[in-house]
Amino acid sequence: MAPPILKLDDIFLSFGGAPLLAGAGLQIEPGDKICLVGRNGSGKSTLLKIAAGLVEAQSGEVFRHPSSTVRYLEQAPDFAGFNTVQAYAEAGLGPGDDPYRVTYLLSHLGLSGDEDPRMLSGGESRRAALARVMAPEPDILLLDEPTNHLDLPTIEWLEGELQKTRSALVLISHDRRFLEKVSTATVWLDRGTSRRLDRGFAHFEAWRDQVLEAEELEQHKLGKSIEREEHWLRYGVTARRKRNMRRLGELQTMRSNYRGHKGPQGTVQATVSDAQESGKLVIEADKITKSFGERAIVTPFSIRVHRGDCIGLVGPNGAGKTTLLKMLTGQLSPDSGIVKLGTNLEIATLDQKREDLDPEDTLANYLTDGRGENLLVNGEQRHVTGYMKEFLFQPEQARTPIRNLSGGERARLMLARILSRPTNLLILDEPTNDLDIETLDLLQEIVAGFPGTVILVSHDRDFLDRTVTSTIAPAVPDAPDGRWIEYAGGYSDMLVQRKGALEERKRAERTAEKPRTQQATASGNSKVKLSFKQKFALENLPKEMAKAEAEIAKRELVMADPNLFTRDPAAFNRLAGEMEKLRASLTDMEEEWLELEMLREELEG
Repeated sequence: MAPPILKLDDIFLSFGGAPLLAGAGLQIEPGDKICLVGRNGSGKSTLLKIAAGLVEAQSGEVFRHPSSTVRYLEQAPDFAGFNTVQAYAEAGLGPGDDPYRVTYLLSHLGLSGDEDPRMLSGGESRRAALARVMAPEPDILLLDEPTNHLDLPTIEWLEGELQKTRSALVLISHDRRFLEKVSTATVWLDRGTSRRLDRGFAHFEAWRDQVLEAEELEQHKLGKSIEREEHWLRYGVTARRKRNMRRLGELQTMRSNYRGHKGPQGTVQATVSDAQESGKLVIEADKITKSFGERAIVTPFSIRVHRGDCIGLVGPNGAGKTTLLKMLTGQLSPDSGIVKLGTNLEIATLDQKREDLDPEDTLANYLTDGRGENLLVNGEQRHVTGYMKEFLFQPEQARTPIRNLSGGERARLMLARILSRPTNLLILDEPTNDLDIETLDLLQEIVAGFPGTVILVSHDRDFLDRTVTSTIAPAVPDAPDGRWIEYAGGYSDMLVQRKGALEERKRAERTAEKPRTQQATASGNSKVKLSFKQKFALENLPKEMAKAEAEIAKRELVMADPNLFTRDPAAFNRLAGEMEKLRASLTDMEEEWLELEMLREELEG
C-alpha cells in the first residue's frame, strides 16, 4: 500500500457548544477517489477545508507530503484582479502546466474564457472555479459539490474527466449517481468522527445500516449490563468492600457511557397536507410555442397531464426547461397554442433560487406566515417548534434569521413550509440542490407516494429514475432547437428509448441507401447482384476486423500490467481511449459485414 500524501488524524474542532469534529480523520493515497458523506451540518466542508489548509484544527495531526500539490474547489471564487475568466483560470496553473488545459476545460464547461468575472451567474462562477482547480492536474483535488448548477450533459462529461484523472480525489456531493460512478472509497463523517469503507458509494448505504444496527445492539447490551450490576448491588450477597467499590465504579462508568452516547441524527418525518382532489385532467397543452427573438425555445408541443402523473423535465442549461414549466403551469403565456389548467388545483412551488426566502425573516415567522406560534397542518393546530423538529431544526432556532442557515437547511425549511400547506400539484425546480442523502430519501418517498400531480425539473438522474412516470427532454440533446419529446419512464428509460430511436433511424437510412437492385430482387428479378463496392467491402471487412482485434489484443496485453497506471497514468489513459475507439470501430464493421452477408444470401436465393 502506497504511503499517504495527505493525512488528517484525530481532528478536533468546535465553534462553541458540542464539537463539530471530535476525532475525525482522512487519509489520501495516490489514485484514491474518495467520496466524503454525512448529514448536512456534520462538518464535511470544514474537514475538506482543513485538508486544504484553509481552516486550522484546534487539535490533531495534519500531514501533507511536501512535494504534493493540492487544489480546493471554492464555493465563492474570488475574481478580484482578473478581467476575464480565462485569466482567472490560468492563474491556477503551476510552472510547466499546459495552458491548453484551461481552454479545453472552459469549452466543455460552457464558457468561452472572454467573460467578465463580475457578470457571471452563480453557476458560471462554479464552472470557472472547476476549470481553475482541474487544469493543473494536481496530486490532490478537493471538490465540494462540484455538480451544483451543472446540467446533465456537463455532469456526465465531468464524470468521465474525473474517472480518468491521475489526481487523487475527495468529493462531497448529493448526486448519488455521480458518486457511484466516480468513487472507489467512502469516508462517512458522523457525530464528529469518521469511518472509512474501501468501496465506492454504491455500497455505502447498506454498510451504514449495518454499522448503525451493530451500534444499537451494543447500546442494548450495555443497558442490560447496567441492569444486572444494579441488581447485584441491591440484592447480591455482601462481598469484600474493595470488590463492591470496584464494581460500583464500573457501574458508574457504564452509566456515564450509556447516558453520553450520542445516537445518529434523526430522520425527517413528514407527510404532505391533504388537499381537495383535483380534476382528472390537470394540464392540457395543445401545440404551444415560445420564442425569444429569433431563437425558438418551444416549437409546437402538446401534452396531457393527468392526476397522479409525475413528470420530469431535463435538458442542458438554457434549453428552456423553466420557460416550458412556466407555460404548463399558467405563469407564462405561449406565443401560440393553448394551455388549459384543470379544476380545483392547489399549487405549491419549490424554486431552485430559493427566492421565496427573506434572509432577515426568522424560521418561525416564515413557517407561520407571521400568524403567531401555531400553524395548521392537515387540519390540526401545531406549535411551530414541534413542527420544526420533524425537519431536524432545534427549538432554539425558531428565532434564528434565515440568513444564518446553510444551503441544505434552507432547502429543508422551504420543504417544511410547502408540506404544511394543502396541495395537489407540486412544482419542484431543482429540489435536490443542497439536500443530504437522508433528506433526499424523504423527498423521494414524498414524491413517489404523492396522491396528486408532480412536475419537477432536476439534474439528479437517480432521483428522476426513482420518482417520475415520464420524462420531457429536448429532441436534440446536444443542440436544443425548441423541439421537446415526452418519453415514458425515468432518465435511464429515456436514454434507452433515445438510443433505440437513433438505431432505428440509422437502419432506415441504411435501407434507403441500398441499391434499387435489391428492391428489384424482391420483386422477382433474379439477375440482380451486389455492387462492386459492396463486394469489395464484404471481402475486405474480415481482414480489417482481424486487424482491429489484433490492435485491441496488443493494448490489452500492455494494460494488463498492474503497475502501469501508477508508473505512467498518461500512457494508461491514452491506451484506454484508443481501446474504446477500436472497439467501437470493430462493432461498426461487424454490423456492416453482417448486413452485407445477409444481403448476399438473399440475392443468391
